[in-house]
Amino acid sequence: MTPSEPLILNLTEIRRRSIKIWNGLPERYCNWKPDEKAMTAIELIRHVLEADYGWNIIINKGSMANYQTPWKNRPFISVADELEFAEPYRNAFLESVRQFSDRELNETEIIHPGNGDKKILGKYLLRIGYHESVHAGQFLSYLRAMKINRPEIWV
Repeated sequence: MTPSEPLILNLTEIRRRSIKIWNGLPERYCNWKPDEKAMTAIELIRHVLEADYGWNIIINKGSMANYQTPWKNRPFISVADELEFAEPYRNAFLESVRQFSDRELNETEIIHPGNGDKKILGKYLLRIGYHESVHAGQFLSYLRAMKINRPEIWV
């Protein structure tokens, strides 16, 4: 197993479970949110999917100074549409992760543009998985508040 393979497996498994949860959202609830300051259900899904594009720039040491998301001005249509649009960005991100050597994973320093925190690349990639996992829990709480049956994510 290459050094990046466990990271890929982890990120892939997290995404598999996220998709399972997101697909549990009835379309009529896409614009539901728990309060005025929260993201809607579909905005939360997009936030997670869109992050792959930004993560890929960050882990490849690209500049976020003039960051432009491919989702800008894109209408919210459905979970399936969001997943389809995001797929090439997800694939590019995973391919970047796949290319990192053991040395790069253990020695490359990443500076997160949002807060300036410095992390070693391998640890940063694990935190990316954690970010999505936190939002999966948040989304489950959305479904609970909507009184919608939550998908079984442990199978």
